[in-house]
Amino acid sequence: MKIKQGAALLDIKALSDKGQFEGYASTFGGEPDSYGDVIAPGAFSDSLAEHATKGTMPKMFWQHDPREPIGRWTMAVEDGKGLMVTGQLNMGVQRAREAYELLKSGDIDGLSIGYRIQGYEVDEDRDIWTLTKLDLREVSIVSIGANENATIAAVKSERRVHEATEKLRAGDRLTEREFETLLKGAFGFSNSQAERAVRLHLKGQGEPDNAANGLAFLQALSG
Repeated sequence: MKIKQGAALLDIKALSDKGQFEGYASTFGGEPDSYGDVIAPGAFSDSLAEHATKGTMPKMFWQHDPREPIGRWTMAVEDGKGLMVTGQLNMGVQRAREAYELLKSGDIDGLSIGYRIQGYEVDEDRDIWTLTKLDLREVSIVSIGANENATIAAVKSERRVHEATEKLRAGDRLTEREFETLLKGAFGFSNSQAERAVRLHLKGQGEPDNAANGLAFLQALSG
């Protein structure tokens, strides 16, 4: 599964001359972010407990790039507002020194989380995801990335493909909206192509209307 990158949160609270800093990497509730996501209170609790048990912490990267670690997180806790993190930049690393200077000058001040979705609820009418359980993998210092929308769309499409496949395997029938959304979001169908596929494979116009045919069709597309 791909790691989802959260929207940058511009909320770094403190920065010392030795490269120590803290800030909110994510906040709970409120209005959906630009990707239509809301993170529920407690979403990180299991992941933080697992890190504590293992004696590990989420990684600290520059711009979500695992090839560019720039320090370490020394604390990560949930409070009433969100996920508060405290970190130490490795001032012996060139990129970390650059990040420090950029943070100090205020040229960048964003934190963004990288995680796997483990629990969520979907409001289909408004296309809002409430994320209830997250496996926190890393927290990055970021500027606003140009590719974040594509990353989010790819992850959501991947999950919808999985959900649709499992639903068909269980012998359940996809709704017209689920089928159209799947085809447009995951396979790049145009509106007319998706509507035609719905007519053929869900409404029985020219093809048998059953879950087995739907699954075969989906597997053919995936292949």
